[in-house]
Amino acid sequence: MNKRPNQAAVLWLVTGLLGYLLLPWYAIQDTAWYSVLSQVLGGPETANGLLQVVLHGRSWLLVGLLGLVIAAVGLVLPAGKAQGAWFLMGGLVGFGGLLASGFLIGAKGWSLALFNTQFGELASNQFGIGIGAFVVLLSLVMIGAAGVARRGYFKGDLFIASAVVGCSVLLLLFIAFPVTKALHGAFLDEAGHWSLTALAERVGNERVWGLGCLAGGVRCGVAWNTLFLALATATGTTVLGTMMALLAERSAATSVAARIQTPLRVIALLPIITPPFVVGLGLILLFGRAGVVNQALEYAFGIEPTRWFYGALGVWIAQLFAFTPIAFMIMRGVVQGVAPSLEEAAQTLRANRTQAFFSITVPLLKPGLANAFLVGFIESMADFGNPVVVGGQFSVLSTDIFFAIVGAQYDQGRAASLAWILTLFALLVFAVQRGLLGRQSFTTVSGKGDAGIAMTLPDGVRRSLNAVVYPWLAFTVVVYLFAFAGGFVQTWGRDYTPTLQHFKTAFALEWGQFGLVWAGTAWNSLFTTVKLAGLSAPMTAATGLMIAYLLARTEFRGRSAFEFVALLAFAIPGTVLGVSYILAFNVPPVELTGTGLIIVLCFMFRNLPVGVRAGTAAFKQLDKSLDEASLMLRASTAQTLLHVVLPLLKPALVAALVYSFVRAMTTVSAVIFLVTAENELATTYIIGRVGNGDYGVALAYCTVLIILMSLAIALIQFLVGERKLGRRAVAAPANALASP
Repeated sequence: MNKRPNQAAVLWLVTGLLGYLLLPWYAIQDTAWYSVLSQVLGGPETANGLLQVVLHGRSWLLVGLLGLVIAAVGLVLPAGKAQGAWFLMGGLVGFGGLLASGFLIGAKGWSLALFNTQFGELASNQFGIGIGAFVVLLSLVMIGAAGVARRGYFKGDLFIASAVVGCSVLLLLFIAFPVTKALHGAFLDEAGHWSLTALAERVGNERVWGLGCLAGGVRCGVAWNTLFLALATATGTTVLGTMMALLAERSAATSVAARIQTPLRVIALLPIITPPFVVGLGLILLFGRAGVVNQALEYAFGIEPTRWFYGALGVWIAQLFAFTPIAFMIMRGVVQGVAPSLEEAAQTLRANRTQAFFSITVPLLKPGLANAFLVGFIESMADFGNPVVVGGQFSVLSTDIFFAIVGAQYDQGRAASLAWILTLFALLVFAVQRGLLGRQSFTTVSGKGDAGIAMTLPDGVRRSLNAVVYPWLAFTVVVYLFAFAGGFVQTWGRDYTPTLQHFKTAFALEWGQFGLVWAGTAWNSLFTTVKLAGLSAPMTAATGLMIAYLLARTEFRGRSAFEFVALLAFAIPGTVLGVSYILAFNVPPVELTGTGLIIVLCFMFRNLPVGVRAGTAAFKQLDKSLDEASLMLRASTAQTLLHVVLPLLKPALVAALVYSFVRAMTTVSAVIFLVTAENELATTYIIGRVGNGDYGVALAYCTVLIILMSLAIALIQFLVGERKLGRRAVAAPANALASP
């Protein structure tokens, strides 16, 4: 029998006991846990877990010690299922008991009035868990995982059992629990009592579901605004992205086709490394009241400038510019995956290029089209920056949820009710996508080589694409140039004098009495953003690749539910996730609101699906025989993963690191509710400047962010490197070697 579960159990038992003895049990307000280590023998706020039981009346914390004792009994038994049962029982009793006490007993005593009636009021209360409680809970989870492995599950592999159990706890705590908590809040009335009518009262009104715009009125309800905008944006981005992908991959081999590749790649990268509202700001400089177009019309024709651009049209155009490159990246990979041999076979059967294109190529693009549409739909619904910047009086669910939380009304129930609508819209489109594709097979690339030459586009299709794509690319470049230029002029629309004053305002450096002074108003938000994004990126990549490994290499009960929860954050709009974290983590047992940690966790689990998908795709390219060979040579699963598999996953690792870091730097919707004065982020600083009409400083900050993230991407690529497969170079022909 493998003795590793015994060694691991001993290690975690010792760790759990040290967590009870050496660390403060509860979270310390406005103070880091390591700064009060000398006070763990002190009062009720800083005392360790054991003293909380003995001196401060919190006897319910004994259940964790009981779990450790039960697990310790298993150590005297021989290795086998009986020992595993003791490990598992200890982990469940300790972890389950501490978790239950955390939810049932809060800062005011019993969390439920029923327990006050049954057992009377408690003499003591408790706060959110601190480092001591975290270490003990982690130890109990890992002891339970050792019991699962000893019981024979996961083929007795401790590493796999620990990974599955640990990741499951993380997903349940930081995705399933907060989302459920937020959606549950929609059914609570003002007094906090369960009420089925509460949801209907909050959202069953004209402002949410009104159809005035369809009946000739001025406005539609906010739900219809969001749905119609998301459908229009998803359709537009999918069509434009597909056109760009076809033109990039299927143009004739001419100099024009070669020249389009570079601008397409650059434009595809821009929306990823720019904050989501940069396009909206650029469009305001073009079409806003003081924009170039309105000024030109006033100068040439005497047309008085108006705010015609602000509203549904402006938001839709801004979202098209922002999200079309994402659809292009999705569709480009799909177009590349269409096997040329199928198109050649159609032409062999006397089909012309037009017939082959519409009967073979286009149908094989269905999975990509569906994915691009889904991504565009969800991105549009989750978008907060563009509706705030150019929406004017046009309201969508994401902005209404924001103002329900931060506005004067502070109505968490209304925010949760609107989150229900947003979530249902996203899940409905996801279900329709899966239903339309069904179980159809679109596989065109198998293990056999395909030496065919990709068919060039039919002339009529190519001319149509040229007529749309090239003007769109030119327009995109103009919008971004205006967005960047806005940071270098005094006041757009009135004074176009070149200046660096906006950069000085945001990023001024001065030499004071005690040395260098970061005098600019933006330094604090920039340092905070880089720090939190830098912390979240490796955690996101590591957790995502671990989950991908479990999904690709292991089979276990509940695997489908595990995968669903892991990818749930993709289908949940960022606004909903932000509201969920506010509602779930502002009270014990996990009290994180106002800290930087809650922002890091939101970054991590919001971007987790990208790491999972990148890792899953990469694992499908690696034969399982590599893992098996390593295991046969007596390497453990952890050693195999670290020394054999991970070096071959460098492309997926780079993708996960880059995406998670960049999205953490530029995200708005998920964290707009979580920032505080102490933890202000770059995007919220920019949004604040836009709200004050200070576009110059906002655009100057965006320019600095773009440069910074470009450098970060290059640094990540340099540090991680490329995977080396050890392939030999192609030998040069003999006559070439003999030639001078």
